[in-house]
Amino acid sequence: MKILIDTHIFLRAISNPDHLKRHHRAELETQANTVYLSAISVAELMIKSSIGKLEVNFDPVAVALETGFQLLSFSGNDALQLKSLPFHHRDPFDRMLITQALSNHYAIMTDDAKFSLYDCKLIS
Repeated sequence: MKILIDTHIFLRAISNPDHLKRHHRAELETQANTVYLSAISVAELMIKSSIGKLEVNFDPVAVALETGFQLLSFSGNDALQLKSLPFHHRDPFDRMLITQALSNHYAIMTDDAKFSLYDCKLIS
């Protein structure tokens, strides 16, 4: 299975995997799955760090690759779906992750209950 992880899942996976839900951790560790970290998550981390909302004292790209996650670029085709995506969720980073998962037919792993309002495959 191809899994796109939400930003908070990435942070837990690299800092304290014991705080992940058991089934999340199992899916992340399953060799048959390909786990993706989106460029959107990297942008979110860098923006939040630059405004002092989050301390990021590591290179998320390097850490993702060292952890075995694949990087996923955000494309124009991913962005096109933002126009028709319902506004169940106002967070622009989450909305972009949702459209990226939809356009690539990936499951998305999150603890955010609002994601269930969208027609995407969830690992929640």
